[in-house]
Amino acid sequence: MRLCKNAFRKLSLLLVLCSCFLAVPAQDSLYTKQIIKKLTSKEFLGRGYLNNGLDKASKYIASELKRWEAQPLFGTGYFQWFDFNVNTFPGKMEVKINGKKLKPGEDFIVSPESGSLKGSFLPGKKDSITYTSRQGEIPLVISLQRKLTFSVAHSAEPYCAIELLNKNQYVDIKTADVNIENKVLTKYINKNICAFIPGKINNDSVIVFTAHYDHLGGMGKTTYFPGANDNASGVSMLLNLVKYYGKNPPKYKTIFVFFAGEEAGLLGSKYFVEQNTIDLTKIKFLLNLDLLGTGDEGITVVNATEFKSQFDLIKKINDEKHYLPLVKPRGKAQNSDHYWFTEKGVPCFFIYTMGGIKAYHDIYDKAETLPLTKYKQIFKLITDFIESV
Repeated sequence: MRLCKNAFRKLSLLLVLCSCFLAVPAQDSLYTKQIIKKLTSKEFLGRGYLNNGLDKASKYIASELKRWEAQPLFGTGYFQWFDFNVNTFPGKMEVKINGKKLKPGEDFIVSPESGSLKGSFLPGKKDSITYTSRQGEIPLVISLQRKLTFSVAHSAEPYCAIELLNKNQYVDIKTADVNIENKVLTKYINKNICAFIPGKINNDSVIVFTAHYDHLGGMGKTTYFPGANDNASGVSMLLNLVKYYGKNPPKYKTIFVFFAGEEAGLLGSKYFVEQNTIDLTKIKFLLNLDLLGTGDEGITVVNATEFKSQFDLIKKINDEKHYLPLVKPRGKAQNSDHYWFTEKGVPCFFIYTMGGIKAYHDIYDKAETLPLTKYKQIFKLITDFIESV
């Protein structure tokens, strides 16, 4: 009987320990989803230039850095300020085609460089997908698109361009009623967010992790672009890395930079590099993370051909531990914030996931549909790679 009791106690203890180990990644997953849900909420309105969405997001990220005791990179705190002009759409966002009212974001978007326009128009067909009208001082351009993809412009042009989702219902456009309001914000204040964790062995050389936290903002008073995959996923990965290295001190001083202005032309990272914010020659390696919410088909590594030995290393780790189905090499590209560092000779990769959902720069890039398919495996691959570097 005593033997049975002892065996039962051992089994109970084993089950408790197992549940503890299982709880760790579950809690990390909960934290990840919490971050992404917060960053994609209506409160931040697409982390852009309406309703102070970008500013609210920066304060939230800074509060998380403080929570995990990451140190500010600057004597003044976590923020590095810079500014640029941006065209916004804070007011009316109304379009009717052939008398039917359309839904912004779902049925149409405005081109980001568009100016204000109000009136009723009789568009003429220019080609199979384009209609134009010059009834007023400002021309109206209507185009049919297979996908609605929004972006950011720095100024307004003397026309208004509307993109319609082509569902084959527009056999001919007879009438267009438009009420669009734009406003150019001059010298809009943006903030890069910068923190670090001291190295336990070496604080002269540094490891740098980067991700942009800005997105596209809104279009009118209610429509906004959540930006879950692009790039709440990368922000959440950086915050998870801050949390991890806070509990597991890194060998090298490790810097975390959350860039603004990426969607507006990589402006935050450009400013960071041009200002010599840190000594770039001391960077041992930099990882820029974006679009990390899928991974069904693995990841792509930009700059793989520029830094071949480091790519061989990350691929070797993945081949041995089977984290991802594919680590695909790609050459140099000016497609995210790593670019300006590459131009200065800093060894760096830009990593993004492949496969899964196709939502991008639209209203459907939402937290609730982001699968995070290989998120944990990417986290492990990143930490293993940095440890090996």
